[in-house]
Amino acid sequence: MTHIAPAFDGTELAAAAPAKSRRIVDDYEAWVDEVWPAFVAAADTGRPFTICGVASDHNLPDPPRPKSQWGSLPARLQNAGIIRHHGYGTSERAHQSLVYVWIGVPVRMRELVAERRRQGREARRETRAEQRRAA
Repeated sequence: MTHIAPAFDGTELAAAAPAKSRRIVDDYEAWVDEVWPAFVAAADTGRPFTICGVASDHNLPDPPRPKSQWGSLPARLQNAGIIRHHGYGTSERAHQSLVYVWIGVPVRMRELVAERRRQGREARRETRAEQRRAA
């Protein structure tokens, strides 16, 4: 596809179309609600995946602040017991970058994994509070 811009002398100049950018959702929680099903579906396949790979495969929108908010999504998915760390791979956008590769937690184990993560966070919170009191 090209954009045709008329020149002032009556000729037409054909140029390549600008790169298509992804839509940006204004509200972070609305964005999470919109992209969540795609990542749950990726986890349900049982195959390893990257966050960027799922986003590009499903043409998902960007969060309000793309540079910083894409990283919080895997933490939410982990806390919900949906995914776990599987390894490392290369980024689809910048091939030299190292990114996490995720894999889905089996459905029957998700609540157990989520509960253990909650307990771990609570234990760390209590330890930090005790350390602060001791200092």
